[in-house]
Amino acid sequence: MKPAPFTYHRPRGLDEALEVLAALGEAGKVLAGGQSLVPLMSMRLSAPAHLVDVNHVPGLATVHVDEHVVRIGALARHSQVEHDAAAYDALPLLRQALRHVAHPTIRNRGTTVGSLVHGDPAAELPAVLLLLDGSVTLRSAERAREVEAASFFIGPMETALRPGELAVAATFRRPATGSGTAFVEVTRRHGDYAVCGVGAVVGASSARVALLGVGPGPVLVDLPDAVRDEPLDDERVHALVEEAIDPEADIHASADYRRHLAHVLVRRALAEAHHRAPGRAA
Repeated sequence: MKPAPFTYHRPRGLDEALEVLAALGEAGKVLAGGQSLVPLMSMRLSAPAHLVDVNHVPGLATVHVDEHVVRIGALARHSQVEHDAAAYDALPLLRQALRHVAHPTIRNRGTTVGSLVHGDPAAELPAVLLLLDGSVTLRSAERAREVEAASFFIGPMETALRPGELAVAATFRRPATGSGTAFVEVTRRHGDYAVCGVGAVVGASSARVALLGVGPGPVLVDLPDAVRDEPLDDERVHALVEEAIDPEADIHASADYRRHLAHVLVRRALAEAHHRAPGRAA
C-alpha cells in the first residue's frame, strides 16, 4: 500500500522546525527515523496531512554523558546510542535494552527519542525511561518544558507531546553507584515486538523493575525485598508484580500467558541484575 497524500516540509534549523510545527498544529507530524511512522502511513493507519522532516536540523544527533545522566538528542539513532562507549560505561542498561530493538538495520535508522514519542506499550525504551526516572524535553515556538517519564506516557501510542511541539531530547538518570541492571524479554520471533519484557535495577538498598507488554504503557514496580545483598522473597515480589500489571489478550498471546511471562521474566531480570552489581555479596 501507499501513504495517503501529504505535504512534505524540510526545515534547516530548530527555530524553523518549531515555526512550521506551530503553524501546522495537529495537522503536522514529525519525521525523524520513521521506522514506526512510515509503515503506519503505508498501511493507512496514520495519515498526517503534513510531514515535517527534522533530519536536516543540526545539533540534535547527540549523546551527552555526565556524572548524573545520559542525555540523548532527538536524532541520535539507536545504533549510535547502543555503541557509544561513554553511554555504556555510565548506563549499561541502555545497550542491554537496545539490543532487543528490532534488527540492526532498523536500529541504524530509528531514533531513541522517536521510540519514546511513539509510545508503543510493547517498546523497550519507554520502560527504560520510566525505570530510570527519566524525562523528555519538549520544545515549541513559545517555550520548553521537561516532562517526567511517569507523566509522559498516557496510554497506548499516546504521550504528553502536544501539537506544535518537538521532542528534542530524552534524559536517562544514572542509578546509584554499585547497582546492577538487566533487560530480558520474550518475542515470537527474533526482532519482533516483545510479548513481555522486563528491565531491572538492583542496588544496595533498593530494587525496581519496569515491565512492557502487560499494560497500556510501561509499568513500574518498586521491590523493597529484592535488594542486592538480601535473599529474594519470591512471594512478595510475585504479589507486587501481580498487583501492578493488567495484561490483555491479543492475536499474539493470552492475558494469562503474558501474566505468567511477567513473573518469570521479573525473576530472571532480578537475578541477572543482582549478578552484575559491583561488590555484590557472594
